[in-house]
Amino acid sequence: MDERANELIRLHEQMASRRGIWEGHWREVAERVRPTQNLFQQERPDGDKRNERIFDATAPLALPKFAAAVISFTMPHTQKYQSLTTGDEELDDNPEVKRYLEAVNDAVFKARYAAQANFISQSSEVILDDGAFGTGILFIDDALGKGIRYKSLPLAECYVSEDEHGSINRLHRKFQFTAEQAAKKFGTDKLSEGIRRALEKDPLCKFWFLHCVGPNEDYDASRRDHRGMDFSSCYIEFETRSTVEEGGFRRFPFAVPRFETSPREVYGRSPAMAVLPDIKMLNEMSKTVLRAGQMVVAPPIMLTEDASLAAFNVRSNALNYGYVDTQGRAMAIPFQTQGRVDIGLDMMNQRREAINDAFFVTLFRILVEEPTITATEAMLRAQEKGQLLGPPMGRIQSEMLGPTTEREIDILAASGALPPMPQVLRDRGRNVNVKYQGPLNQAQRAGVGVGILNTIQAVAPLAQIDPGVMLRFDIDGMAQELAEINLVPARFIRSDDEVAALKGQQEQAAQVQQLLAAAPVAASAAKDFAQAQATAGTNQVAPAVIPEGA
Repeated sequence: MDERANELIRLHEQMASRRGIWEGHWREVAERVRPTQNLFQQERPDGDKRNERIFDATAPLALPKFAAAVISFTMPHTQKYQSLTTGDEELDDNPEVKRYLEAVNDAVFKARYAAQANFISQSSEVILDDGAFGTGILFIDDALGKGIRYKSLPLAECYVSEDEHGSINRLHRKFQFTAEQAAKKFGTDKLSEGIRRALEKDPLCKFWFLHCVGPNEDYDASRRDHRGMDFSSCYIEFETRSTVEEGGFRRFPFAVPRFETSPREVYGRSPAMAVLPDIKMLNEMSKTVLRAGQMVVAPPIMLTEDASLAAFNVRSNALNYGYVDTQGRAMAIPFQTQGRVDIGLDMMNQRREAINDAFFVTLFRILVEEPTITATEAMLRAQEKGQLLGPPMGRIQSEMLGPTTEREIDILAASGALPPMPQVLRDRGRNVNVKYQGPLNQAQRAGVGVGILNTIQAVAPLAQIDPGVMLRFDIDGMAQELAEINLVPARFIRSDDEVAALKGQQEQAAQVQQLLAAAPVAASAAKDFAQAQATAGTNQVAPAVIPEGA
């Protein structure tokens, strides 16, 4: 008997039993919002149809827009949306420490957005799960010989638990491998006889495995193998309840962002869950309006009793004999239900607005619907977006980017890809923290930009009376702050040394200009002085000569 495997399987069954109600809830959401992930409480064949419950596409279309908004506001791949800091201003201003932190940050982004890393696509899948189910899972793997790889794991396969601080510190994943995949992952010798037979006859036959990652209860700091790591890792062949691989991680290898959590709950709640009644109602309304519209466009035909057995052709340009009496009156008339399809459409639009509000779609329509607005108005609206999006997206930043960065730095440090740490940083023993500086954080600072613009506008009339008023303000610092708020790329902003050099050149040019302007006056003065000297020389009286002997 494999006691280790049995113990972990019992723990897994307890975790699975505690989330049974969640799975019913997630299944309802998946059926109407994210059908590709409808794997809860059921096994489905590959390629089957999963959108039978969707009669209105508002929610499935709003979810990708939500994911696009989250990614563009928190982690756009076109800019460095985070930096590293020690939390000590004096230490951060140290040139050696500053260069080290920048080098580490550059290495993190280089690894994250490497061609084989697959971070962009997998992070998008995580955010889609976060918007639909409230919980997304990203696995940061250290693939041997390939570097850091990212993988989005389906929530249907994963079970999580928290530590005493409310952070996810345990994850179990029950998944399937084909016999061929299992042999490549674990080696043929570690697999059961049943999988080895399948490898010869049907290598694509699937088998269940369980991957358990959690705090290492047998931690030994003196060990250099997986026993000396903070988190243990164990792969179990589920059917035979046998361990096929053991290992460990120095840092928790999963990032589990949650949209929001309720008290005493581990799994998150999502925008889709908040408006699930509206989503259900909208689908039912859509079916009702479709039936009503069909009755209006193609109504039933009412016939006389005598003609009830005769065939009636409703095709275009069809000829129906005997359905007009001798006085020209129709003997077959359409049935008018007097249904108000327009009222149904208005009610549906109300539900659509509620769903779009939940997924923040309406927030991003403003600049599209009203493109001709002033810079101050645009900044005010950016500030409003930052205030509204700050809490949910800030949590995604901290629960996704924070653990991901810690895991990346750990992998890069172990592989020797980071520069040596400065001695002053070692002596202080400071931890490196993540500082977020994406568009969301810039939008939250938009209030500062509004204050600067309003101040300049208010002071301008006073400056016309007394120009000395502007000396009260650091105009150069204001310009730099506005540039940062408006996300002007750093390559377009000159450094302090460059600005100082340009100011020196301007001062020299001004001095030269003053000299050139003064040159004609000086030349004229010199000419007048010379002429005065010459005139004075011709008017001098010659000295008298006294004869000898006089």
